[in-house]
Amino acid sequence: MSLTLKPQTRVRAKISSVGTYVPPRLLTNADLEKMVATNDQWITERTGIRERHIVEPGVATSDLAIEAAKKCLAVRGIAASELEVIIVATVTPDMFFPATACIVQDKLGAKGAWGFDLSAACSGFPYALQVGAKLVESGMHKKVMVIGADVMSSIIDYTDRATCVIFGDGAGAVLLEPCEEGEIGLVDYWHEIDGSGASALNMPGGGSLHPPTAETVASKMHYVHQDGQAVYKFAVRKMAEAAEIILSRNGLEGKDLGCFIPHQANKRIILSTAERLGMPEESVIINIDRFGNTTAATIPMAMQTALEEKRLKKGDLVLLASVGAGFTVGATLLRWEF
Repeated sequence: MSLTLKPQTRVRAKISSVGTYVPPRLLTNADLEKMVATNDQWITERTGIRERHIVEPGVATSDLAIEAAKKCLAVRGIAASELEVIIVATVTPDMFFPATACIVQDKLGAKGAWGFDLSAACSGFPYALQVGAKLVESGMHKKVMVIGADVMSSIIDYTDRATCVIFGDGAGAVLLEPCEEGEIGLVDYWHEIDGSGASALNMPGGGSLHPPTAETVASKMHYVHQDGQAVYKFAVRKMAEAAEIILSRNGLEGKDLGCFIPHQANKRIILSTAERLGMPEESVIINIDRFGNTTAATIPMAMQTALEEKRLKKGDLVLLASVGAGFTVGATLLRWEF
């Protein structure tokens, strides 16, 4: 195996810490059986999900993000005041403005940090990761926190069995710092959008096109709407395609990877991608059974699972891949450096 690094920058960025948080309340498949016309077997066979974590009323995305950020800082052993940038990937901000990043910055005590929110649905974390990495690679910043956080339960119609079985709430944060001598960190990425799929997965109400009115609320336009078949077909094709592109242009094959950490949307999509890459299932991180689809939080949460299960170690080549509403597509290749 040979890995040729593109001479894009004199400074390379690496992930130096991970922290995650999920609210304690569980919503199991058995609970959902009492709410909508569904059953545990149907949900498990089609999605791989058995339970998901749901916030209590009044708990916002910023609350989850702050808890994940605190854990990330504790692992690294630094104070929030050392952070220079905070990027929050989310489709469930506390409010349209100010950005959730502003609320996180204030409550975290990250004096002097600037930041913003990024909206790319389930691809939000890998998109934000690359933005943060480029800020480090520019030489302007040395400590950038990237957070993926969503309270999907706030925009889910729990009478719609097509969507309510899928999503959960959670947050994951990583710290980006410059690589030290001998380290590689983030290697390459491939991002793509196909806006023609916007109608297949969206929340139609609340924006400038359909501002909130009594009619939009009555029509349930402030909930997630999904064409499940269209989303599934696109995700199966594009997650594998993005992964193959990033590996191919770096002279790698699936067997060269130490770990594949995909977005947790559907177990069948994940296993289909792994099979196309020629990766054994033991190298694929899957925790969707316990958390469901937490949108922007799934990849950092899966990183935490990999660390806890000792399936991710320093020096491993790692592939991240995602497909989300938009449609958004993202794949990232990196070497794990801690």
